[in-house]
Amino acid sequence: MSTENEGNEGNTVPSVPSVPSVPPVPAAAPEGTPPGGLPAAGATPAPPADAPTAQFPAAAAHQSGPEPSMPHHEQPQQPYGPPSQQPPAGPASWPPPPPAVPSYADGGGTPVWGAPAAAEPEGPRRRRASGLIAAVAAAALVAGGVGGALGYWAADSNGSGSSSGSTTVAASNSPKDFKREAGTVAGVAANALPSVVTIDAQSGDGEGGTGTGFVYDKEGHILTNNHVVASAADNGQLTATFSDGKKYDAEVVGRAQGYDVAVLKLKNAPDGLTPLPLGDSEKVAVGDSTIAIGAPFGLSNTVTTGIISAKDRPVASGDGSSNKNSYMSALQTDASINPGNSGGPLLDAGGAVIGINSAIQSTSGGGAGQSQAGSIGLGFAIPVNQAKNVAEQLIKTGQPVYPVIGATVTMEEKTGGATISDQGAAGTPAVTPNGPAAKAGLKAGDVITKFNDTVVESGPTLIGEIWTHKPGDKVTLTYKRDGKTATAELVLGERKGDS
Repeated sequence: MSTENEGNEGNTVPSVPSVPSVPPVPAAAPEGTPPGGLPAAGATPAPPADAPTAQFPAAAAHQSGPEPSMPHHEQPQQPYGPPSQQPPAGPASWPPPPPAVPSYADGGGTPVWGAPAAAEPEGPRRRRASGLIAAVAAAALVAGGVGGALGYWAADSNGSGSSSGSTTVAASNSPKDFKREAGTVAGVAANALPSVVTIDAQSGDGEGGTGTGFVYDKEGHILTNNHVVASAADNGQLTATFSDGKKYDAEVVGRAQGYDVAVLKLKNAPDGLTPLPLGDSEKVAVGDSTIAIGAPFGLSNTVTTGIISAKDRPVASGDGSSNKNSYMSALQTDASINPGNSGGPLLDAGGAVIGINSAIQSTSGGGAGQSQAGSIGLGFAIPVNQAKNVAEQLIKTGQPVYPVIGATVTMEEKTGGATISDQGAAGTPAVTPNGPAAKAGLKAGDVITKFNDTVVESGPTLIGEIWTHKPGDKVTLTYKRDGKTATAELVLGERKGDS
């Protein structure tokens, strides 16, 4: 059994909620050139097809200990076509016709994150263009189909009647001239990356790992996970490195083990810090687009994308250095999250923070040679509304405040509710005398099945829901006693600090 939120974790049954009880883990493409030959001189280049628009890459905590972890792939290059479709050999075959445009470049749809870039208009062809130009142009088209070039243009030979002049092939737009619209992944990432930091936490004995955090305010406060900094919180060393490579020492302002939230403060913080805008996690809907930024397996400034795949997911996780769990009613996402992403922001399509990446579900400890498992598309983030409340309390007082119902519940999973234990820690009453639950008439053995309108399946589910509120909030509990269902209204109490 375990104290629901009264500091009796020592008596906790090691079971976890039905949804992964994986502890959060702070962490620990080639573009080919298509084959081609040189054409015979004097041939006229065939008109090329438009090159396809580049598609953005999807991109993702590390810390010491067995925690839930929080990983890029490029399409292989397309060949010209099957041998049977190659033009016959001989002078008359040059230049070969441009290859068919890949099916994904037919302009039949607009990418989710923004409209495709327009291809450059093609000018009239000169009849005296050299065969060399045609062959290079065709090669540019194939490379464009794989690597996302926007177009090309080719210069004819200099001088009339001569094929020995210079030949120039250039991209219609270079990347630095590319404008990434605000609603695209590239636009969101460009705005957010300067406000995301990679955190290196080293304990006094040299142990440590890598995680992520982000700028919370202009005073230099950084928001992250508790498990990212736990090993260095007392007498270790913390540094925060920005995407431009600038590194700053940092110190812990406060941390909440139960919420898995921590606030750091940069020493000698620079001027001009830009906090990430905070969204409203209550308004998030399943199916909304997400962007995660972090340092998976130490790979800083990694961006991955996905959607919100579920809400209000009960998750219990540990910091790897104690037997105490953190509980959350999490946002679930399929954005790739791995060890090292912990503490990083989960953004919506507009670039606002809707959660703090904290844990992942994993199949096992990983295969041979792997010390940590990777993402399987089930990541969990602390809703930003809850994280904001905790951060403000930590900045103000340096210690967390937890809402409580004043009762100890068992921690078995899939019990059809949260059962109030027969007794609390060290033989204390399971229902705190004169506490919120006692005042509402709850007794040992009662099974709490709903918290407001949310179905409660287990003790961890109940704790996660309670901790989305504040002390003083009025809530309604539905419970069963002797086979009968009843409801009780109570005002949440409070507990200060981690026990």
